Amino acid sequence: MGRKNYLVVVLLFFVPGILFARNSFSLNNAVNLISSTDSLPSAASFDSTNDHKLIVGDIYITGNKKTRPYIIERELPFKKGDTLSLQDLTQRFVTGRQQLINTQLFHEVVIYIKKFHGFVTDIQIEVKERWYIIPLPYVKPVDRNFSAWADKGYKLDRLNYGLKFYYDNFTGRNDKLKLMFITGYTHQYSISYDQPYADNSLKHGFGASASYSAVKELNVSTVNNKQFFLNVDSVDNSNKYINELFNVTLSYYYRPAIYTRHVFRIGYTVNKVDNSVLEHNPKYFPNGSTSMSYPEFSYTWRYQNIDYMAYPRIGKATEINFLKRGFSQEMNLWQLAAKYTQAWPLGWKLFYVGQLNGAVKLPFDQPYYNQRLIGYGDFSFRGLEKYVVDGVAGVAAFNTIKREIINTSFDNFLPLSTSRIPLQVFVKTFTDIGYSYSKPPVYNSLQNSFLYTYGVGLDVVTFYDLVFRFEYSFNQLGEKGLFFHLRNDF
Repeated sequence: MGRKNYLVVVLLFFVPGILFARNSFSLNNAVNLISSTDSLPSAASFDSTNDHKLIVGDIYITGNKKTRPYIIERELPFKKGDTLSLQDLTQRFVTGRQQLINTQLFHEVVIYIKKFHGFVTDIQIEVKERWYIIPLPYVKPVDRNFSAWADKGYKLDRLNYGLKFYYDNFTGRNDKLKLMFITGYTHQYSISYDQPYADNSLKHGFGASASYSAVKELNVSTVNNKQFFLNVDSVDNSNKYINELFNVTLSYYYRPAIYTRHVFRIGYTVNKVDNSVLEHNPKYFPNGSTSMSYPEFSYTWRYQNIDYMAYPRIGKATEINFLKRGFSQEMNLWQLAAKYTQAWPLGWKLFYVGQLNGAVKLPFDQPYYNQRLIGYGDFSFRGLEKYVVDGVAGVAAFNTIKREIINTSFDNFLPLSTSRIPLQVFVKTFTDIGYSYSKPPVYNSLQNSFLYTYGVGLDVVTFYDLVFRFEYSFNQLGEKGLFFHLRNDF
């Protein structure tokens, strides 16, 4: 069977999931999803089909040694005094647990009815907090992914190493302090602080960051659909680094509702490259410059109603981002990007997850520095890990059908803040399709061409939102291979 036939078979496999997926819950399903240990005391005396309403009474929270109670209550789709049917209240328990898990503050969340006083019901919320102070040794290849590192022969001198220090929930308000000190192949230092709930209404927040990096090797062009790197040691000059970059950013957060967020950012960047970069690629920066200083503004709107952000199975999310980089002829970029994710249960522990990404950059005549598109971040095709595709406009659709084969937990043998370690394993099949446009002339075969990949894989999901992905992929170039990723994804 040829490659085209394989693609047809994989695409046809997704049709039943798309046509027959349903995104609804019965009352029994909702109760089951709350927790395997949840209970609804005296709930059997209520008929979910009658007109009786329950009044939400007191809300009791236990287990939050660091997190402030109002941060937990901020995520709940109910409050004291609300009048709801039993079915509606139970569904809101599911949503509340989903929202609290997605704060990434807790290992476990249980919500249940604590006590009835006639039709007034008190609610109990039990949480188990994660570790919030996490110093992590950092060892990572300088290359874009493991496959790109493999192409360089797994050279140890291409490793970065250092320390990342995360202090999540710094003051108990779900704020984050991050410090990073990286040396080795690259020198990078950064500090950031984000406080999303800075006012009494818990709708407004702020953030600030500063970073400096100095690298000996820089991706200065794309050759044969792969990144071409120029090393400072290979050029005749006295500079220690080929690229130095300094950036400061201020952020403003606005969250008017549970599912919706607005993020405004303004920053300033100073970016310097060695003369040899422009000798190799005169279009790396506009007008042959070796130094660029420019302001940057971005606005992001997010809607997120997903059961589990790290590995979605049910729900949907939308993100729209507007970016303005520079306000001069030397640097002038207008960029609009959007991402939509939808996940449906198909029954029999099957799930369909689809994601549609798109981006456009104006004007189309952009320097190489602004043309990174496919192969970076969310625009990464499974099966094209070794390649990148430059462009000023592009679209991609990622489709996955996966089936849960293991859902268990076992006693914790590690020094972690949880008594049991969860483990879920999924088998999956997938196909990715897309297109990237570059203004002529183009120099790489994957530009301005239809892209597709497909394959099968195994995902392992465990504590602290860790997702291990093992994928055997095929691409349009007739290549195939086994790839490993450690990332939160679809």
